[in-house]
Amino acid sequence: MGTPESTTSGRTLRARAAGLTDQPLTLLTVGVFWTWLVVRWTNDFLLDGALIERNTSFFPVGPFEAAASTLGALAASLGPVGFPVRWLAGFFEFLAASIPYLPQLATGVWATILLTVLGIALGFLIAVPLSVARVYGGSATRLLALGYTELFRGTPLLAQLFVLYFATPLTTIIRELPAVGAGFIPAQAFWVAVIAFMLNSAAYQSEYIRSALNSVPEGQLTAARAIGLSKVDGIRHVVLPQGLRYAIPGWSNELVYLIKYSSLASFITVRELFERTDAIASETYRYTELFVLAGLLYLALVISASLVMEYVEDRVAIPGLGTTSR
Repeated sequence: MGTPESTTSGRTLRARAAGLTDQPLTLLTVGVFWTWLVVRWTNDFLLDGALIERNTSFFPVGPFEAAASTLGALAASLGPVGFPVRWLAGFFEFLAASIPYLPQLATGVWATILLTVLGIALGFLIAVPLSVARVYGGSATRLLALGYTELFRGTPLLAQLFVLYFATPLTTIIRELPAVGAGFIPAQAFWVAVIAFMLNSAAYQSEYIRSALNSVPEGQLTAARAIGLSKVDGIRHVVLPQGLRYAIPGWSNELVYLIKYSSLASFITVRELFERTDAIASETYRYTELFVLAGLLYLALVISASLVMEYVEDRVAIPGLGTTSR
């Protein structure tokens, strides 16, 4: 998913993207995207189709089909010079073909977001002690932390998914839990994927945080010990608050990676965005339109994640320490 050097590269990439994410049009597009998602989820999950029937799009197809037909006829009448109009007609054809499948893809986006957020959040809880053990632990704890990190960074995430899903009793255990697979709570395959993403992401996050902790001057912990703090308290109250700020750019990259790698969960039958897109495309043979639409939805999620992490970075920045506001 990444390397410790991504702490620097993440900051560079985010600086390059700042011009995009700061544009009013980008912010408006992201706002419209999330408004549509929230209304769609509210209608389908909470209101059970009270606003509009489930799996029925909010947007009518007719006007887009009419526009595509009119522009197509105009392009044909213009001959070779009608290429720009023909391209615009193709754009409206794409919209008309994609709109009916938006409700099903919105459900897939819900699963993708849950996979990403749970995977990275739970992985963070493992990553912090791993990184502290690598930097400040004894020989045994360093060796254990290193073994964990190398195991999960050195094997493919897809292989980890297969092992957890097919070779362990996790699926059976989770299936027996109450409420799993009922209503908007995903089935057991989803939770196996969350565990796999958590374990894998923890290894990568620990490397980002370890690199950040090494960037904190050693004198900080020495000063903490000098004023009476124990080593654990010094790490907790002095070193970690600084180190975690240094780790934000690399951690942001991990969030973006995990959004895209969540598509691997489709291989163990998790009905996230990629799996739903592939299933619909297999039925309708509209592979181009549907995968372009899925790509746009992934892009919207990535831009949203970048905006959130930029906000977090700005909020926690301390002037003169680590990352600072742009």
